[in-house]
Amino acid sequence: MTANVKQTPGVGSFAIKSGKVSIVMSRASRDRRILIYSHDTFGLGHLRRCRAIAHALVEEYKNLSVIILTGSPIIGSFDFRARVDFIRIPGVIKLRSGKYTPLNLHIDIAETLAMRASIIHHTAEIFNPDIFIVDKEPLGLHGEIKSTLELLKERGTQLVLGLRDVLDDPSLLLPEWRRKNVLPALKDIYDDIWIYGLSEIWDPLADIEMPQAVRDKVSFTGYLPRSIPQVPALLPMTEPMEEPYLLVTPGGGGDGDGMIDWVLRAYECDSPPPLNALLVFGPFMQPEIQAQFHLRVNALPRVKAIIFDTHLEPLMSAADGIVAMGGYNTYCEMLSFDKPGLIIPREVPRMEQLVRARRAEELGLVTMLRDNGERNPEIMAEALRRLPNQTPPSKAAIPGLLDGFINVNRMVAPRLLAPPSSNAKIARVRKTA
Repeated sequence: MTANVKQTPGVGSFAIKSGKVSIVMSRASRDRRILIYSHDTFGLGHLRRCRAIAHALVEEYKNLSVIILTGSPIIGSFDFRARVDFIRIPGVIKLRSGKYTPLNLHIDIAETLAMRASIIHHTAEIFNPDIFIVDKEPLGLHGEIKSTLELLKERGTQLVLGLRDVLDDPSLLLPEWRRKNVLPALKDIYDDIWIYGLSEIWDPLADIEMPQAVRDKVSFTGYLPRSIPQVPALLPMTEPMEEPYLLVTPGGGGDGDGMIDWVLRAYECDSPPPLNALLVFGPFMQPEIQAQFHLRVNALPRVKAIIFDTHLEPLMSAADGIVAMGGYNTYCEMLSFDKPGLIIPREVPRMEQLVRARRAEELGLVTMLRDNGERNPEIMAEALRRLPNQTPPSKAAIPGLLDGFINVNRMVAPRLLAPPSSNAKIARVRKTA
């Protein structure tokens, strides 16, 4: 049977033959593309970091399109710049036992992981990116991107592993990576390893034995700065917050009820802090816990609360201080808006936030208050009283602290600005009809 071949300008060709579709895509005939993978089993951190990177990239490179692959259930709540889009893969969550289960689907976890891996693989196969950036998990959730990495490696795609400044306590990270067998991928598959921080502040790989060839792939970018978005933010409040105020945010909120409870205790005590407080519960805080907190907030004249706002930046910029658990993104926002910060770090199941907060306090960037379970209201009230007069992060004067996007854009330039090669690899994608 003779194939019916059609040409699509700037794309290549596709042929229909015996019930099969064959798509031929040439990198030499189209604009540049970056694919970003974020496994997103919990919280907002991975998604927000990937979105910020994507936005910075398309702002710098006008011939670039970026797709984010994510399992976040609320990615549709965020807005995206032109030339940035996302593909939502089936979500999973991690149980207290350490096992994973589908977030919404009533199917076996193995089937869910198989669907995720298939969507990721076929997206990469057709999109054929110039660069593939993997956030945090070198092989993806349960190794779901291994075949995709191998496919793109064969095609000559630049493969980048992006890591936040702190991954976990060093004594816990190495056993985890050995269990997941990711060290060979760092050696044989990845071209570059970006760490979104500074080596003089923290090196997450310092205590991991690895070949010098892997060490040579590592670049520290500096932290990823944030700014007030150009689009107007719709504040989900019936009335504006009266300044001055403290902004209290546990990020996604799934494990932030302890911090919110402690702050509310401070405002409920006999000597509450003098400033107003705006609490942002987070989209993953359980509704019944939110309801209990709302009852307490309604009894406090100087405290207001909202569930979530995808544009927290204007609220952070206007605040006199920020109280947070110390996740990577909120930490970057504290630094970017030069706000006094009080961090109450989560210490389980990972010690990431504690390690980050402890080091940041040593450098004079923030102060830290550990939750020992007692949550003495007077201790929190005193910490909140001191917060607005705390030295802002800029006084630490750390060179290159917020140069993250400058360096990310610089590091992708050789691939994105190189002239299209007439010998560019051709991706052949076949789909059974």
